[in-house]
Amino acid sequence: MVKLTRIYTRGGDQGETSLGDGRRVPKHAVRVAAFGTVDEANSVLGLARLHTGGNDGDLGRADAMLGRIQNDLFDLGADLCTPEQENPPYPPLRIIPAQVERLEAEIDAMNAELPPLNSFILPGGSPAAAHLHLARTVVRRAERLATDLASHEPVGAPALQYLNRLSDHLFVLARWVNRGADVLWVPGQNR
Repeated sequence: MVKLTRIYTRGGDQGETSLGDGRRVPKHAVRVAAFGTVDEANSVLGLARLHTGGNDGDLGRADAMLGRIQNDLFDLGADLCTPEQENPPYPPLRIIPAQVERLEAEIDAMNAELPPLNSFILPGGSPAAAHLHLARTVVRRAERLATDLASHEPVGAPALQYLNRLSDHLFVLARWVNRGADVLWVPGQNR
């Protein structure tokens, strides 16, 4: 477990930060941007949970899913902040296929309860859905950064798959919590 006794270290005052393997890199490095954006998505999910927590039924189920996802996002951040290497002295925490598969199973279960889409939807509806759509777009940005990183350095396939499935999951979850209150896009409506 992590034990934080001191919050500021002054170690980043010169524009660098430490990776999971102890290496120092610029704070603007694509790896730092990728795991920092995962952290940002996690924060937006915390806002979404203000509208799902303490509820029974579907919102309670949504909150339970979001709680698992928030924990997974810390795993993903740990994965992305630790560069891949052969025979590391300590095995790093990595996203595993089972975490991706859980997202897929939840997507399928929620989607089975929803009517088919006949239009694109606008982000919104309920407060929970609006925050879920915001989180989805932040996850998409994290995915773009992680795939950029993967074009230069090895990144585990499950980490990239998790980001891709998570944006799908959040889209379906937003529809699921809206339960018919989706805001449909009307092409050319305001011409």
